[in-house]
Amino acid sequence: MRNRNRASKRAPPEPAKPSSGPPEQDTFEGESLGLLLESIRGQIKVARSSDGEALPEKIWLKQQFAVGVNEVTRVLERMPPSNGAADDCPQKSLTSGSNDASYPQLQAILLASDCNPRWLTRHLPSLASSRKVPLIFVKDKKRGSLRLGELVNLKTAIAIGIKAKGNAVNHIVEKILCNSDLNIESKSTGQSLLNGETNGNRDRVG
Repeated sequence: MRNRNRASKRAPPEPAKPSSGPPEQDTFEGESLGLLLESIRGQIKVARSSDGEALPEKIWLKQQFAVGVNEVTRVLERMPPSNGAADDCPQKSLTSGSNDASYPQLQAILLASDCNPRWLTRHLPSLASSRKVPLIFVKDKKRGSLRLGELVNLKTAIAIGIKAKGNAVNHIVEKILCNSDLNIESKSTGQSLLNGETNGNRDRVG
């Protein structure tokens, strides 16, 4: 009888808490990866031209991106954790720009899938999720870090955090993140998706 009474006093298991992280992570490879990087590279030129090219390119790039695992980690840790529910398009509010250079906000993170050893980036998914910053994985056999490095004029880059500046780079990344058909069609119709169009849009125009 005593054992039965003890068992009845046990608290029921707590229900699982809903996830407050960002939408499902995207992986780009093959043709869609090339189109993704080319689109971002083109908008980097547009953004730099809009700023007047007064600063040396190396300094300007540092203002636009957090480059490397350590730098991305530092910026994420300075961002306040988000407890709100996940939004279908979580980055719209970030593209308005952040003028405080001391506490930049990240719109998204480009992460090379070929990182070795993998423990170097093992903490980033959970840390980014707690700040509702989407991860975009770059997969190109063992050349992902090389492809990312080309964006910022470096030999390699395992991770690149895109800072919210309200510029042309943020606008193209917002289109990529907020396109509802991205997860389904990015590998087969990357060209139209990276230009902010879907098959439905093309049908309506035609």
